Amino acid sequence: MPKTACVVGAGPSGLVAAKTLLLHPKGLFSTVCIVDVQGAVGGLWPSSPTDSLARQVHPLMLANQSRHTMHFADLAWDSDADVVPRAWQVGRYLRRYLDRYLDPCPGFRLRLRTRVVCAEPCSGGGGGGEGGWNLVLETDDGSRETAHFDCLVVASGYFGKPVIPAHALPEPLTVPVVHSSQYRDLKSLLGTTPPPANGRILVVGGQMSGVEIAGTIASHLSAAANAPDGQCALPGADGLTVHHLIQRPIWVMPTFTTPEPKAKAPAFLPLDFASYNANNRSVPLENTQGHISKDAARSVHAIFEHTLGTDQAVFSPLLRFDDNAKAEPPYLAVSDWYCDFARSGRIVLSKGKLDTLRGTTAVVTSPDGIDEVSNVVAVILATGFDPSASLSFLPRDALDKLHYSPQHRAQPLALAFHGTHHPDVPGLGFVGFYRSPYWGVIQMQARFLAELWSHPGTALAEPLRRKLAADDSVQRTLALRNDPRLSQFPMGDYAWLMQEFSEALSLERTSISPSGLPMLSYNRQPLDMLTPSAYVSPASNGDSDSKDEAAKSRQDTHNVCTQGLTTPRFVARAVFRSLLGTWKLERDLISRLPSHPSGHFSGTAQFLLRDKTPDGLRCAGGANDDGNDGGEGDDGGMEYLYIEDGDFKTDAGFGFRATRRYVWRYDERHDVLSVWFAKTDDPRRADYLFHEVEFQQPQGGGWSAKAGHLCIDDYYDVNYNFAFEAVNLAEWSIEYTVKGPKKDYTIRGGYRR
Repeated sequence: MPKTACVVGAGPSGLVAAKTLLLHPKGLFSTVCIVDVQGAVGGLWPSSPTDSLARQVHPLMLANQSRHTMHFADLAWDSDADVVPRAWQVGRYLRRYLDRYLDPCPGFRLRLRTRVVCAEPCSGGGGGGEGGWNLVLETDDGSRETAHFDCLVVASGYFGKPVIPAHALPEPLTVPVVHSSQYRDLKSLLGTTPPPANGRILVVGGQMSGVEIAGTIASHLSAAANAPDGQCALPGADGLTVHHLIQRPIWVMPTFTTPEPKAKAPAFLPLDFASYNANNRSVPLENTQGHISKDAARSVHAIFEHTLGTDQAVFSPLLRFDDNAKAEPPYLAVSDWYCDFARSGRIVLSKGKLDTLRGTTAVVTSPDGIDEVSNVVAVILATGFDPSASLSFLPRDALDKLHYSPQHRAQPLALAFHGTHHPDVPGLGFVGFYRSPYWGVIQMQARFLAELWSHPGTALAEPLRRKLAADDSVQRTLALRNDPRLSQFPMGDYAWLMQEFSEALSLERTSISPSGLPMLSYNRQPLDMLTPSAYVSPASNGDSDSKDEAAKSRQDTHNVCTQGLTTPRFVARAVFRSLLGTWKLERDLISRLPSHPSGHFSGTAQFLLRDKTPDGLRCAGGANDDGNDGGEGDDGGMEYLYIEDGDFKTDAGFGFRATRRYVWRYDERHDVLSVWFAKTDDPRRADYLFHEVEFQQPQGGGWSAKAGHLCIDDYYDVNYNFAFEAVNLAEWSIEYTVKGPKKDYTIRGGYRR
């Protein structure tokens, strides 16, 4: 007889759970109802750049994984989607998933603005088994009703409610204090009143969310400080810094890394391509998470340092991993801007814990005693989340059987078979209830529950029965709860989890290893990206749509892999990211006309990050190709205001102070880096296009690029060379020859940190 199920949560986990129960295999569940307290699906993920719902993710936040990891096997991304999507694009993908598979299904029900008040197992079900569950549901107008379901899926997420250390924040507060998930922009944080000089925005928390929010706020401060006149949302922002309070160094990866860290002209791909290369590890895979021994820690630290090409000391002494730090379990964060803002001083780091906030002074307990951070204008708490709120409706008896422990926020429950269920509470399942739930694993968890609930225990397929008999997930979780060497993501590493689920469900992986690609230097193996779409459920044999979508996703990954390893794709992005900050500049000018002196320039060049502006024309006196080249249609687009300043000394011996300005832009949609002249009468604004940088095949000394531009009667012939050290630019140079009726000279400039 077909069953009914209630899925709590309409985020990625809830949507894929509902779709899987309804359609794979068809007929198992006649009705699946999703219940969510919000007014729209998506969970954490907003569905538009201006989503006004109380989401916990900023709509313009860049995801820390690419679309090749953040998808379900049965729905490909739109062809024009960003390779690394923004939060609102993820929300829109989820809406497409709902429209494609759930809305047309007769057995699907969606109840928004509704919460589960309590869930009670029915008698005769052994705590929620064959007897099912009675749920008390409450709508946002206060009305209640009781509904019965055979099965209950908790997909409400690990991020139940923000953790606020109230003991450190005595009332009354004199400065704004918000959780990192609630920060949106400087105006909503600080208002429009100019802040005091040398003010500090204190970020508390040094793990992934702390790094991400510190980098985001630093970029907002830089944008406000360097905006064109009349466009600054917060006058006086130039005097503010981000003061980041951490307890240990953390590896900070950019969103794009290289599989060839020792090459001066490396290829670039999204971070997860290298992380999830199936050829990086021998099979069968062993779990790399959980308890981390000192030897295992040193091995992973070595991989991270090799990937970045640095121990991070060049950015800040507190980011450096010394021998002692390399013996501790490694922690990883993702941010494009954090490290170079730390190098430039926009982010200032200190080590310790927030003890209390006294007015505008933060009292910090550090390894050396008690320190103070003065002139605090706001506090951002990147202190994590308490998942207890996502479990509040479960009865005490069930929570006891699940080994519920609210003080262990990383592992509040001890669940069987990789976070999916507990044999003592049948009819209750979990999807996505763990830290950093990768999309492929979420879908595997949903498939597992569908298979588990579709047969009595004795009728399960042999591979699944064998895996269940050997499963030690509950015991392992309990043993790790107080382990001082617990890993950042204790449930298990992505590749290993995908292996365990696929073996239990008898799913074969389709390799995505394009032929003809270069072998990767660190293991002499090709790149074979592990993606959710590599696993297509046999239950969907009759579902041609699902199989077609999986094939489209695999082809998309194949194409990006091929382009990234054999063409300059993503190099412009890597160059743009790594330009942030101050460079030492030495330049020679060689003139072939006696009316123009030759000489040498020595000084600095600053790349000041800001929001992309709408100024500028494609050519002098012309118009933009699309009327919008300045970036008004690019969500969260950024550009640099370039300012060089120094001394020019002619060969004849006289000198003078010299400065010039440009605007550098990166067009993510077209993967194009461009340089624009600044207006003479308003040097913070772009005037017209100087040139677009066209990257060539790499030379031995780095990536070469060229450009050509006719400026009135003068032709600029431009050549670049960008030499990397792993993911960061080590040095770069530009040479351009200018010829015209009254100009004939060559300029050669070299940039170093």
